[in-house]
Amino acid sequence: MPNQLHNELRREFQLERLILFSDAVFAIAITLLVIEIKIPDKEYLKEHGGLSDKTLLHALDELVPKFIGYLISFCLIGLYWSIHHRMFGFVTNYDRKLLFPNLLFLFFVALMPFSTGFYSEYAGSELFEKQLKVPMTFYVLNFCGVGCVNYFFMWRRIGNEKNKLSEPPIDPFVLKLAYARALVVPFLFLLMLPVAYFINVLFAVYVPMLIPVAIRILKKQIGKRHEKIHAQK
Repeated sequence: MPNQLHNELRREFQLERLILFSDAVFAIAITLLVIEIKIPDKEYLKEHGGLSDKTLLHALDELVPKFIGYLISFCLIGLYWSIHHRMFGFVTNYDRKLLFPNLLFLFFVALMPFSTGFYSEYAGSELFEKQLKVPMTFYVLNFCGVGCVNYFFMWRRIGNEKNKLSEPPIDPFVLKLAYARALVVPFLFLLMLPVAYFINVLFAVYVPMLIPVAIRILKKQIGKRHEKIHAQK
């Protein structure tokens, strides 16, 4: 009995360490995003029209793509943090095999400040006039990595009853909805690449705006199927 209690407390402690470490990585990643936005340099302003409100506004105008990149990535990192928080709300048992998928997931999260900075650095007129695709490709693949690890390694492992990581097992409706949400983000980000390569980079930029709409539609469809199954029973 004492050994069983000790093992349970140890599992809880290890699980708590994993969650706290993950939260720290999310907090650092989301903070590093804003560091990529540099304050307009005084010397640069003096050389380009002098120090005035007009030149400051012009300098801020040039930073608009970076602010947009910051906003999108902030929202998406926040979304993945909330997903991670919700996911581990179901986890009641610690499993060593959960460590590697979680670290791989955090690897892509920690890479987001760089991919966001790289993408937003060339997200102005250069991106559209020269149709630059490499910054967008890197950015897209980063988010696809987060989404794929979240679905294939995290949710599927936690949701599998055989692994006994969640007691009681996760409700099938909640699990299907989690699977759908986990797949829709990387799919729509990946859709940006064919749009950018075969149509226009400008159109590809707006593809992620479809994410909330797609999630809402999937939620309704899964809800209807779940109701039909219950009605048949």
